[in-house]
Amino acid sequence: MIQKPTTITIIGAGMWGNALAKLANHNAHPVRLWGRSSPETLIQALEQTDVILSAVSMQGVQPIINQLKALNIAEDIILVTATKGLDPVTFKTPSQLWQTAFPHSPIVVLSGPNLSKEIEQGLPGATVVASHSSSSSELVQYLFSSDSFRVYINSDPLGTELGGTLKNVVAIASGVCDGLKLGTNAKAALLTRALPEIIRVGTYLGGQKKTFFGLSGLGDLLATCNSSLSRNYQVGYRQAEGESLAEILSTLEGTAEGINTTEVLIKIAESQNLYLPIVQQVYQLLQGQITPQAAVKALMERDLKSEFNDWEQ
Repeated sequence: MIQKPTTITIIGAGMWGNALAKLANHNAHPVRLWGRSSPETLIQALEQTDVILSAVSMQGVQPIINQLKALNIAEDIILVTATKGLDPVTFKTPSQLWQTAFPHSPIVVLSGPNLSKEIEQGLPGATVVASHSSSSSELVQYLFSSDSFRVYINSDPLGTELGGTLKNVVAIASGVCDGLKLGTNAKAALLTRALPEIIRVGTYLGGQKKTFFGLSGLGDLLATCNSSLSRNYQVGYRQAEGESLAEILSTLEGTAEGINTTEVLIKIAESQNLYLPIVQQVYQLLQGQITPQAAVKALMERDLKSEFNDWEQ
């Protein structure tokens, strides 16, 4: 185990970036938190850094990559991505964008059932760090592990990333379910039926099936779909209460990545003929094509079938 302090630069000074900074600071590692309004320049924040962690929104990933490429960062610096989303142009995940831009640098994905406000409060939690470089994932595991935050590792960065990305769509549907006060039975049915849908598209995009049963898949699904702290859950809940999407976004604290992810998934499903009924209803709801009540009705009226047909596709 490495015992020396490791300097970390966290790019993205929002709630998630601040929560991760708190975890690293707890372990006495020097942390520089950099955002667009920071007094120092990005190049100053990167001086003698060992690890760069990106906690920006999906929209900000490519601009940050472009800035770092212009700075010619060293190839041995570990790049950690903690963003959950899909690029609307290339359909790539953040780690795929980072690896394309920095093909010789170690890339690590950090994802799990991690609500930023709970981490800020010091409540216990766990996450996953995944990489094709075991030494890099072990270092990041060491940097963020503590007696209140347990960090696991695996070798499936793409599946780890996709679990955290895809569940955001289901979180919107979950918020609708609770906003309409449909009850515990309906919520349980929704989450159970959502899992094979996540696995279907997640494995198609390259993730390993078993990863979606772990913390970054099922774990993140349960956390995000059952908490009003989740921005994606808030979107669905508030739509069920009658607010328009524009009204919700004007007052939402932070970015609800599930909105963009839903749009990207619809494009993938249409081009590849993937069966994603929950994603389809969330998309129509977000587009204002149906009401929350109509979305629930459409899901309930689907053709009858064997429970495990979806798992065999």
